[in-house]
Amino acid sequence: MGLLIKNGTIVTAVDEFVGDIFIEGEKINAIGKELNIEADQVMDAKGKYVLPGGIDQHVHYSFDFKGERVRGFETSNAAIAGGTTTVIEFVNQEQGKGIAETIEQYDKEEVSKYAMADYSFHGVICDPRDEVFEEIQSLPEKGITTVKLFMAYKGLPFHSDDESIYKALRASRDAGVTVMVHAENADVIDTLQKECVEAGNTSPYYHAVSRPPLVEVEATQRAINLAKMADAPIYIVHVTAKEVMESIREAHNEGYPIYGETCTHYLVLDKEDLAKPNFEGAKYVCSPALRSEKDRTALWEAINKGWLNAVSSDHCGFNWKTQKHMGIHDFTNIPNGSPGVQDRLEILWTYGVNKGIISKQRLVDLFSTTPAKNNGLIQKGHLGVGYDADIVIYDPDHRRIISNDNSLHGVDYNTYEGMTVEGRVKDVFLRGKRVVSDGQFIGEYGDGKFLHSEPYGLCYEGQEKKETSTSS
Repeated sequence: MGLLIKNGTIVTAVDEFVGDIFIEGEKINAIGKELNIEADQVMDAKGKYVLPGGIDQHVHYSFDFKGERVRGFETSNAAIAGGTTTVIEFVNQEQGKGIAETIEQYDKEEVSKYAMADYSFHGVICDPRDEVFEEIQSLPEKGITTVKLFMAYKGLPFHSDDESIYKALRASRDAGVTVMVHAENADVIDTLQKECVEAGNTSPYYHAVSRPPLVEVEATQRAINLAKMADAPIYIVHVTAKEVMESIREAHNEGYPIYGETCTHYLVLDKEDLAKPNFEGAKYVCSPALRSEKDRTALWEAINKGWLNAVSSDHCGFNWKTQKHMGIHDFTNIPNGSPGVQDRLEILWTYGVNKGIISKQRLVDLFSTTPAKNNGLIQKGHLGVGYDADIVIYDPDHRRIISNDNSLHGVDYNTYEGMTVEGRVKDVFLRGKRVVSDGQFIGEYGDGKFLHSEPYGLCYEGQEKKETSTSS
């Protein structure tokens, strides 16, 4: 007869009220005040907040940087422990294979038997043949409705030129597939990196020096113009700088379907962290680089006002002592990225909600509801009848200091080490199954399942659906 969660403060992207939720099987069966329903189990959530499970639309469990690979889905319990019940993974297309073929093989071999959160995939175009662009039309049949291209990383297999981006945009618009881009000017970065190294400036701080905000601004504006020329939506991932956000905001205000996200670390960390001694700065090497207080302030305003519509973690778990130390004599060899999937909710709550910058409703929208819409996950991201019973019970009265000692991401450091957070994820339900109890992960390998994404996500809102063309 299911589970009845009573007396919690239910928070959605639009509402907040004290009420009850009844779960039957994997779905929310009823929601309201003082529900009179018999249940096998009753949980009293008085004094706690009841939130929809988080959607992290930007994680890396298979990323490879110069031969070094991140920790995989065997560490996805970190997502669950942080209240994220769905992750969306970027999968780099293998040379000579199609996008769907690469993803299906990866899912079978490395994901389905380990995933502890539900999951979906973004295809990353790495082999831009005409056959690959033609394949985009059929991706929604496989439940894949987003593709990504990297404008950065000159010389690496996943770098894309403007021709590839333009072709992907044109192919995607007719299929309702959303194109995402990592927007940084690869040629300028390459030049600046070489100049830094030749001058003997090889420490982690020069990662930021060689990736100034303008390389992101220029690439973002170029990507927006490519989207305009292709008459297609585009989504700019991990926005870091005030001017980048303003470019997206301006294009959107002009009526173009241009959207973007930021990430947790760009809201609370600073480029000066890269200057920490004893190579500690390498822990903060991510791309685009961390910015300044001016940028952090602008990004908080942007997510509050909807100019950026999601906050992701860009989770990327490399070890510091072994993998990050590849670049101890040359910052260009430091694997980019940092772990963060477990701490996203508590950081947004502490430094956003509790400081009065964003409302609890806005947090839910950024953390769960809009990421689900961006990615066509129509059964996720909301507490409502018929939705998947992905539910987080959040205790606002708890206090803790973030430490790698109690992090589940499987690497040897935490980017947010030593930061105080207010509140904690107390209990989590994944499609009705309790997977966190009193702050402790109790799920198991294989709890997560592949989610079939629907085409024409939020970026197509207000756009006329086009007839799918048939390849000859």
